[in-house]
Amino acid sequence: MKIYNSLTQKIEEFIPKHKGQVNMYVCGPTVYDDIHIGNGRPVIFFDVLKRYLTHLGYKVTYATNITDIDDKIIDKALSLNIDEKTLAETYSNAFMKVLSDLNVKIPDLIPHATNYVSDMTNFIKDLIDKGFAYQTESGVYFRVSKIKDYGVLSNQRLDGLLEGVRVELEDKENPMDFALWKNTKIGLNFNSPWGFGRPGWHTECVVMNFELFNDSLDIHGGGFDLKFPHHENEIAQSMAHSNHHLAKYWMHVGRLDLEDDKMSKSKGNIIKVKDLLKTYDKNSYRLMLLAHHYRAPINFSYDLQNQYQKMYDKISYTLNKTLFNFYLKEEDLNKYTDTYLIEFRKLMDDDLNTPLVITLIDDMLKELNKKPKVETYNALHEILFILGITPKINKPTDEDILLYYSWEKDRVNKDYLSADKKRSYLSNKGWL
Repeated sequence: MKIYNSLTQKIEEFIPKHKGQVNMYVCGPTVYDDIHIGNGRPVIFFDVLKRYLTHLGYKVTYATNITDIDDKIIDKALSLNIDEKTLAETYSNAFMKVLSDLNVKIPDLIPHATNYVSDMTNFIKDLIDKGFAYQTESGVYFRVSKIKDYGVLSNQRLDGLLEGVRVELEDKENPMDFALWKNTKIGLNFNSPWGFGRPGWHTECVVMNFELFNDSLDIHGGGFDLKFPHHENEIAQSMAHSNHHLAKYWMHVGRLDLEDDKMSKSKGNIIKVKDLLKTYDKNSYRLMLLAHHYRAPINFSYDLQNQYQKMYDKISYTLNKTLFNFYLKEEDLNKYTDTYLIEFRKLMDDDLNTPLVITLIDDMLKELNKKPKVETYNALHEILFILGITPKINKPTDEDILLYYSWEKDRVNKDYLSADKKRSYLSNKGWL
């Protein structure tokens, strides 16, 4: 299996640190609102990645964090006149519901940042002791200049990064230095050696990684927009603390724009996942995302989504009708072949080439419509399962089979009134 490693900017063979075991961490939501369909893209992709790695025989430990303390949470809670814990809990629960609604397997570990604050203060103390961080009146900051390969993930030099930074330093030594601890008594805050405040976002994630895995990861993932500064700053802290880049492989999912414009909660031009699912099937949303390579951008439109709703309906209809045909012929439904699965694995092993997998699925549907084979039917079901796509299938009963033959008899006898009633039932089940 080969994947693109954002850290090296190369496609590399995937070799986990420990044979048969994969540790994977994906940045989760900051819970101050419902996730939109752009946020949902990495959720779906990394769910498929875990499913595929499991299919290959790996034991996967998958962690996704909940950022439940952040400036955005505090600002919204203050605007609504509610406490941050209530707001964060509300949207944490909403996020978990969306995972269920999208047929996403619940991650093995879901750490909440507020449960690791003491670990974060200990981590920050260590960075100060080593000279990588310093205290000021406003908090504690990380000395970016101390990291020789800062910019390795975003493929930028430190002096180039400085060009886009505002000149005012506040009380930092360097404009690029980022906050590890913010001193404040506004909103939810915690006591620390540097005063009351809260940890910085970049520190939250790196500390939860260390506490959960106590080692460097195999895979660290997230959306492309997290590459800089969030993931870059995670790597910097990891280098300072443990002299490694936190993960062997870094994977980033491309952006999903809304009709050529970046989706942003601040702009208000978003489509929430929960709202999309009121009109479209969750499986069609998965198909739409997987029809694009995970590293490529997507320009979302409702016309695009309609296209994959039709494809999902086609998948369900074809498999439903095919299964009914097998029941009529009393086929052995246990027949199996690896032919299509070998092709599927070949595509997935090529940096998870899901667009060509979608093409393969379409070819299999065409074959089932021309000459139904149990082997093709079963292979397609397994491929869809790995992709997290669940077709709508109605399993026929003995009474349904008898009704079908009765319908055919009515047609021969030209009893059209009776035939129409039976046809209506059979059609509603998707068998005709």
